[in-house]
Amino acid sequence: LSLYTEPKCYTMEEAVESIGFGHFHILLFVIMGSANIVEAMEIMLLAVVSPEIRCEWHLEDWQVALVSTMVFLDFMVCGVLCGYVADKYGRWKVVFGGFIWASYFSLLTSFSPSYGWFIFLRCMVGCDVAATSQGFVLKTEFIPAKYRAFLLPLASIFWMLGSMLIIILGMTVVPTMGWRWMICFSIIPSIILIGLFMFIPESARFQVSAGNIQGAMSTLNWIARMNGVTLPEGELREPEVTERGNAVTLISPAFRRTSLLLWFVASFSYYGSVLSSSELLEKNLLCMTDADPEHQIKHNQEEALCYCIPFNMADYQTLLISCLGEVALIPLNIGLLNIFGRKPSMAILQVLSAIFFMLVNICTTMFGFTVLLFLLRSVVSMNFNVVYIYTAEVYPTAVRSIGMGFCTSFSRVGGMIAPFIAQVLMSKSVILALSPFATACVICAVGVAFLPIETRGRALLQILCNTE
Repeated sequence: LSLYTEPKCYTMEEAVESIGFGHFHILLFVIMGSANIVEAMEIMLLAVVSPEIRCEWHLEDWQVALVSTMVFLDFMVCGVLCGYVADKYGRWKVVFGGFIWASYFSLLTSFSPSYGWFIFLRCMVGCDVAATSQGFVLKTEFIPAKYRAFLLPLASIFWMLGSMLIIILGMTVVPTMGWRWMICFSIIPSIILIGLFMFIPESARFQVSAGNIQGAMSTLNWIARMNGVTLPEGELREPEVTERGNAVTLISPAFRRTSLLLWFVASFSYYGSVLSSSELLEKNLLCMTDADPEHQIKHNQEEALCYCIPFNMADYQTLLISCLGEVALIPLNIGLLNIFGRKPSMAILQVLSAIFFMLVNICTTMFGFTVLLFLLRSVVSMNFNVVYIYTAEVYPTAVRSIGMGFCTSFSRVGGMIAPFIAQVLMSKSVILALSPFATACVICAVGVAFLPIETRGRALLQILCNTE
């Protein structure tokens, strides 16, 4: 009889699960969550600075909308490129480069001498947002399956903080020092993150898929020591991924609706809610039962071809309160994910989004509008959270980064269309501008029912497999 016995081994998924949740994951959550602060500030800045550049360069509606559209166009192009680079060369390099890129071009934006230069430099910043969004993939690949439904929605706290921070800068800096200084101050989080990101390692899942078993073992041992645990007995064994995913994989029957429908509507509805709220406040298109004299003056000024109506303190406060909606219902978000799963959660949230979009049109008080805006921002941001989680879980490691890059890029088509509806069509008819957002949410809710994969409690896949 042979005395030879097969050596013990374990998979990447078993290693991640055995390490569990500990000090490393808290560090990961805080640092990578802070990347959302940078991303949120860059996106929300478009809504805050719109009235200021309209005044400085005497812009019309379509010119203001074009700024957001061009930023999202650049995001779309860079998103696919960043996803490809992240799958080929690693997640860490792409995210780190994004922080440096953000700091540099955001600073240059503050010196924009003209409208054309402003658009060009904000487009460059759009590439930063595409790069830092790969941080979500890096974070997801380190988190055990049973913690993902709890930790990933909590990341929206950082997005809320970023949104609130840029609004607070708008309230305090813009009236006294101007919008250029506001942008200068907004790059501080990116600079801080450049240093903090040195404490985050490259994704061990990526290292394994690239055949760097020794590098993956080094990363896993470091995490295990930080968490005070040991890895499973034996050696790490995982097949090297020789066939990387591509665009054809992403539009296969298993992933087509995830890659296209979910992300388009998530982006379209989210940025629609953000830009619509700022536009309604700036132009006072609200049907208010307690309108004050200042708001009536805004209506009269709107008749001018190029009007100049900066936000007042009450407008900033309304935007600030609405940002709280992005985290206020996190417990509900976590409950939906754990009780119903990813697909039913998305369907419920899309229907609620459609309802609140239409309710924004009703005649109410300023307090009533603030409550409706708060609830609308809550449900659309919750839906975006679930879409992010579902996407990171449904794609295997071989295609996860390019999949996330493709999805975030395609979603910017929704982001490109939203400004022209929220900032141009809104002046013609509020109900006509809000209806496309509500309709898209209803269509997406129906499409979610036909998604072929539910990812609740499922291990992250390393390689492509047949899911039909």
